[in-house]
Amino acid sequence: MKKVVLIGGGYGGMNALHKMLDNGLPNDVEITVVDRNPYHSLKTEFYALTAGTASDKEIRIDFPEHEQINYLFGDIKAIDIEGQQVLVGLDEKAISYDYLLIGLGCEDNYHGIVGAEEYTESVQSIEKARQASYKINNLPAYSQVSVVGAGLSGIEVASEIRESRSDLNIRLLDRGASVLSAFDKKIQAYVEDWFEKADVKILHHSNVEYVEEGNVFNNGTAIPSDVIIWTAGVRPNKLVRSLPFEKDFHEKVIINDFYQVPTHENVYVVGDCATSIHSPSAQLAGEQGEQIGDVLSAVLNNKQPSKPKAIKLKGQLGSLGKSDGFGNMYKQAVTGLLPRLAKSGVLWLNKRH
Repeated sequence: MKKVVLIGGGYGGMNALHKMLDNGLPNDVEITVVDRNPYHSLKTEFYALTAGTASDKEIRIDFPEHEQINYLFGDIKAIDIEGQQVLVGLDEKAISYDYLLIGLGCEDNYHGIVGAEEYTESVQSIEKARQASYKINNLPAYSQVSVVGAGLSGIEVASEIRESRSDLNIRLLDRGASVLSAFDKKIQAYVEDWFEKADVKILHHSNVEYVEEGNVFNNGTAIPSDVIIWTAGVRPNKLVRSLPFEKDFHEKVIINDFYQVPTHENVYVVGDCATSIHSPSAQLAGEQGEQIGDVLSAVLNNKQPSKPKAIKLKGQLGSLGKSDGFGNMYKQAVTGLLPRLAKSGVLWLNKRH
């Protein structure tokens, strides 16, 4: 029996699993999926859960059922590469593998800033988004929310909180001269104007030096905050960072053209844990997952896999509440209702799939 273990039930791992099922599993293959939660959660919607504009159930999808798939739910304690096993749960149950797919995603990068991890909220997992939502939606009127980081996550979190709570004071701390530095200047200007009209204050050229309970220290000044949300960068999961594989500048595992670790070709890496010329995104992880599914299907059928084609992303979409948005669609900058509808359509397709 060939044992395949998928660790991480995110976009990459699930797309790989669905692709292998679509291709047909050989009878001598057994797949074990290991995840902390008994469902796939839509990470691109965690900002809405945080703000309270989406319910928990809306952003959960059941894992597929199949007689050759087993599930084990719990925290992964260690990945033993040499022993070819994954240790899961408090009792460190050992799950052996012949082939391993690592899709553990990312976690917040606090950049060594004292107090950031202890005194800020996160949107990098469904558990942490729930915690942030509880704190935000229980705030008294006129409380202060500070969002550190003005990339895509920070923009969506701040705008969605504004749609949820018109009474709150919201502040967005942006390290650069304009929000969304990775996007077109037309989009940057549109989003800045949206926040001005929505009465969300943006502090450009921010430099968060440290954080304590109730305060963000920015450029030498203490900024009182009832809730502080951290969206100032991510890094691969700590378990992946500890693995004895060659990594790039961003601590991601360097892989070959087939998503394999060159020194351990029975180990595949997907999504935020794998080096790529593209920036991390759910779309990228999903595309990679489908290609890995094809590669693994060939390998499990004792065939030479075809080299995956270069991934061409369709663009990137962001929301400003439920009826406004922005994005790069097929290399064109678009703003307003159209990109917001497009994002809703992508979400619907993900749920349907």
